[in-house]
Amino acid sequence: MDRTDVVLMDGASGTCLWEKAGDRSPVWRYNIENPKIVSELAAEYVDAGSMIVMTNTFSANRPSLKKTNYSVREIVSAGVGLARDAVGGRARVALDVGPLPVFMEPYGDLTEEEAFEIFDEQIRAGIPEKPDLIMLETFMDADMLRVAAEAAARHDLPIFAAMTFTEVGKTIMGHSVERFVETMEGLPIAAVGLNCSLGPEKAVDVIASFRQYTDLPLIFKPNAGKPIVVDGVERVEYDVDTFVADSLPALPYGVRYLGACCGSSPAYIRALSRAIYGK
Repeated sequence: MDRTDVVLMDGASGTCLWEKAGDRSPVWRYNIENPKIVSELAAEYVDAGSMIVMTNTFSANRPSLKKTNYSVREIVSAGVGLARDAVGGRARVALDVGPLPVFMEPYGDLTEEEAFEIFDEQIRAGIPEKPDLIMLETFMDADMLRVAAEAAARHDLPIFAAMTFTEVGKTIMGHSVERFVETMEGLPIAAVGLNCSLGPEKAVDVIASFRQYTDLPLIFKPNAGKPIVVDGVERVEYDVDTFVADSLPALPYGVRYLGACCGSSPAYIRALSRAIYGK
């Protein structure tokens, strides 16, 4: 693939917002309680080179909000609106939807019908603010991801789907790349891939396996790593230069959408932009 065809996504949201806020509240709360930092981060990613920016709505679902005074509609609507205003037409806005904090049957008590209603509520809450696409990310259960995709398919928007894998190419629930791809068959998915969990050099082998099972464009959004302490100084496992060098080998496997996940920042996206486009 020609590098000029690569579309840069954004990087981490939660860790960056916590740093800006100076606390560790559930980050969806910032859409109402500290919207300035949400807008700032979205704009910083666009300035760094992101062409797709995620909304701050990853966990803004009914089970996560049930013990608060906030509604799903107000949190999600605010999140999409903040991203839309911050990017100002310079990038596409992805309505970000993550897995539910409860398991579906047979792993838990949640039925598929109940899960569908929860995802449908979250997605419908953001649609009036006109996102450009829907991003389903960090799923471990391929069946839960299918249910989320079915809810997303009710709207005429591109759907991106990403799961989080271990080094052996399976999620912690044992779901393989092959199962992921097969589960998505028949759904209007625009791109598939991975995000979170692994650093880039470990994630390359996993993304390579996607090519055996699908011709869809691939998403590659690995972690910059967990915080570690070196000589008394806290830093992430992968500094900017290492992250970029370890990410580029993924491109020949058909990665169209490239970004970063936990531990990263706009600096990582800026460095990827320089490496790919020379700017």
